[in-house]
Order: sequence, then C-alpha cells, then structure tokens
Amino acid sequence: MFRSVLIPGIASLALVLAAMPAAAQSTAPEKVETIMPDEFLASLEGQWKGTCRTWFRPGKLSDESPVTGSFKAIIGGKFVRHTYAGSIKGRARTGDETLAFNPVRNVFQTSWIDDFHMNYAIMFSEGQATPNGFKVTGQYDTGPGQPAWSWRTEYELMDPDHLTITAWNISPEGAEARAVETQYERIPTPAE
Repeated sequence: MFRSVLIPGIASLALVLAAMPAAAQSTAPEKVETIMPDEFLASLEGQWKGTCRTWFRPGKLSDESPVTGSFKAIIGGKFVRHTYAGSIKGRARTGDETLAFNPVRNVFQTSWIDDFHMNYAIMFSEGQATPNGFKVTGQYDTGPGQPAWSWRTEYELMDPDHLTITAWNISPEGAEARAVETQYERIPTPAE
C-alpha cells in the first residue's frame, strides 16, 4: 500500500481538519498512513524505465523518448543517487542527481547535472514535502549579465511502482511552463 509523506509542518493542517465539521471533511481520506522522508527516499531504490517528454516552448511537445533510471542509496543510506539515460531528438543523454532530506532545515535537497540541460554547472535545489513526494526549486544561469531562471522539480510517487518527475521552467518574471516530464515504472527485481 502507498503511504504519503508527512513532515511536521503539515501536522498543523491535520489539526485544522480534525476541528472541522464532518461535512466539510468529506473529500479528505478516512485513513492516512505516513512515511518519513528518509523512508520515502529509500522507497525509490531500484531500476526504472519509462518515457521522458520535453517541451522547449510552452504547450508544444518537442520530444518523447524512452528513458531508464536507477535509484541507489549512498553514504550509509543518507542520500539517494538517481542516474538516468535516454535520448532527446535522437541524441543520447545522461544525467545524475543526488537526493536528500535535511532534517535540520526540514527540507528536501537535490543536486543535478546532465549532458543536455545542466551541462555547464551544478543545480542545487531545495523544497518541501508534498502528499506523494516532494518538490524542490533551484536556479540556472542563461548568460553573463542575464537574470537567472528558476527550475522546479516535482517527484510524485503514484504508487510503489509508478513515479512521475515533472520539471517546470520559471522565468525571472514568474511565468511557469512545463519543461520535462518523466513517467517511470519500476522494473521488477528477478525472484531469487
């Protein structure tokens, strides 16, 4: 069974809902199980395959291609490394992310490099838990003397075997457009 992520900041919402009349809560789930952030990250471990979609212009799909990925615990399980390989417009592409939960600041953090989008720098991002994962935001440079753009990445575990990673480009003025969406399906581990 899939369990949603709950961090202390969301606990206040639960108290508010508990105080509301039952009729106002009709859309809330009856029973919510929780998973701690480190358990959420550990649940990603394994091999994945799927489809990656890329948009260079808002609303206009530019590429759709197969992708494979791997999530592996590193440094005693405190971090998770996500590596992936696919193609874009027929050209091979690979990338690497490190995922973590910082319990001191109560935030998820990532570092990201790849040979297409982030091929000249490391993007550092951080953000909060969401009901089925987390979302982090970082910035990237577009040129000397130019304002930085933001990049929001949302991890959503639909169930234990289906993960969607969606990235949004955010202009310096705040306009958002979907940039990349990876829909992963877990590759079953062979029975031993």
